[in-house]
Amino acid sequence: MFRFLKGFGITLKYFAGKKETIQYPEQKPEIPDRFRGIQRFFPDKCIVCNLCVQVCPTDVITLTGKKAEDNPKKKVIDTYNIDFQGCILCDFCTEVCPTEAIVMTTKYDNLSDYTRDPMFKDMEWLTNNEVYGNYKIDEPAEEETERGDEK
Repeated sequence: MFRFLKGFGITLKYFAGKKETIQYPEQKPEIPDRFRGIQRFFPDKCIVCNLCVQVCPTDVITLTGKKAEDNPKKKVIDTYNIDFQGCILCDFCTEVCPTEAIVMTTKYDNLSDYTRDPMFKDMEWLTNNEVYGNYKIDEPAEEETERGDEK
């Protein structure tokens, strides 16, 4: 009987206290600054080095490029896709990218669905993903979008 009263006392203590539950679709939870959500991709910065593909532990990133018409030594991105069915949001692809063409966002709303088809994100979807950190990304200036060819 004592155990029952002790457990019921704990229940009453938390029942009268502050509620931790939120009404999810209407209220959004506070997201930490270093939260790892869906990636955002900047195709203008990508140099098609394939480091993100090589470092991915689940092999969900596909990246293809073709030679640029104006400079045969330079590659231009053709396709970039991530299959979020297997992505573990480990942040390895963003850490290894030398030009910071891939960044982690705090967006998480599109990480679940009733079917598997919407979990495959292509380059267009990843480019238009506008949330980065806790603020909206402005479009990069013209001088930032051009690749530097110092060599």
